[in-house]
Amino acid sequence: MTRIWHSNFMIRLRSWEYWPMTVVYFPIFFYWMWQALLSRSLFFFSASNPTIESGGMLGESKSQILGLVPDEVKPITLYFVRGTSQAEIITTISKKKLSYPIIAKPDMGERGWQVEKIEDETSLLSYIDQSPVDFIIQEYINLPIELGVFYYRMPDHECGTVSSIVLKEMLKVTGDGQSSLQELMMNLDRAKLQIASLEGERDLSVIPSDGEEVELVGIGNHCKGTTFLNANHLINEKLIKQFDQLSKRIDGFHYGRYDLRCASYEALNKGEMKIMELNGAGAEPAHIYQPGFSLFTAYGVLFKHWNILAKISRANHKKGIEYLTFSEAKEIWQRIQTKELV
Repeated sequence: MTRIWHSNFMIRLRSWEYWPMTVVYFPIFFYWMWQALLSRSLFFFSASNPTIESGGMLGESKSQILGLVPDEVKPITLYFVRGTSQAEIITTISKKKLSYPIIAKPDMGERGWQVEKIEDETSLLSYIDQSPVDFIIQEYINLPIELGVFYYRMPDHECGTVSSIVLKEMLKVTGDGQSSLQELMMNLDRAKLQIASLEGERDLSVIPSDGEEVELVGIGNHCKGTTFLNANHLINEKLIKQFDQLSKRIDGFHYGRYDLRCASYEALNKGEMKIMELNGAGAEPAHIYQPGFSLFTAYGVLFKHWNILAKISRANHKKGIEYLTFSEAKEIWQRIQTKELV
């Protein structure tokens, strides 16, 4: 029974944070339809962030969105079309004086798909060869705290609010001087799920010394084993003021989540941070994925945010922002499908 209880299947089954999004979001579908009826558009969300394609729900470019963010709070980010020669990419990286490690990820992608921390040129060349889509190369931000900060503001309001903060705890194990990395991972449910994906990336037969902490994955994505923790206790007036000031500098941005790194919480309250990604209408208040967080409470949070998304969208629509048309949505969907089939 113990073996069954700790099998990969049961780990995922008894923790809703691992359930497929189609299952978790099934009730949200009906709420979306209700808001679509009120807004008289299936694609009401597209008016939430007018300067972002589809408002940031579907098919948006990460590099284009990041281009809206002030330079002083974002890492060096380079965009490359699929098929760009290795020589051109290496030359561009050299000119920008980027040093390894660096981050490589699709320009259009979700939930950590194809996101990798690249340690050397050999790994980069391999990534370039295997990338099926346009991608970006980004400066690696070596700051200790990674957060997702959810912000929204009504179009006619001077001030917005921070409604969610998720703290991302990287996947780690602690050595005992006797067990290999794989053996240590087998004893942790979250780490156990990542063994298959890590076997080809690192030597799991290594035996860490007693008390040695080993970070297995340095990228803050849930699909790579990162633990999402509820950090809403960090929300305060100073923090909200910083994100108000920052968000007002981003043309057309009203609703979404900043994925960032900072040196300390004090630095965050001063606006000292580096923003790796800005997500729009499709963003989630990711603190709900803390292990043990009630699914029913999570639905309450999601319904609240979808209601806010709809209100912001309708307010922008009244000011003349058009909703995405069916033909425009179809074109975006076909473009996504084409990229996935490449």
